[in-house]
Amino acid sequence: QVQLVESGGGLVQPGGSLRLSCAASGIIVSSYVMAWYRQASGKQREWVATITSGSFSSYADSVKGRFAISRDNTKDMVYLQMNSLKPEDTAIYYCKIPWRGMDYWGKGTTVTVSS
Repeated sequence: QVQLVESGGGLVQPGGSLRLSCAASGIIVSSYVMAWYRQASGKQREWVATITSGSFSSYADSVKGRFAISRDNTKDMVYLQMNSLKPEDTAIYYCKIPWRGMDYWGKGTTVTVSS
């Protein structure tokens, strides 16, 4: 069974940094695209970043230049380094992996950017 577990969220001041982690089990992630999404209170879930099996990355315009997605296939992990955080980055962050025609999601980790 595929499971994803996010961690690393917390409370941070504007301009600060956090590094989110997503640990996968039940699957060898090296061959798959992985992505981060986020959902702010009262809003729809939105895409944040994607990393391919070849480590090519892409980002939403709202985070480009501030966030960096990476992966460690030896550990079945994907990361999201978030710098220069803004209050509008406050959300629950989820990782996702598509596998055998289904999307698998973690339960999310909460990021709050506030002074």
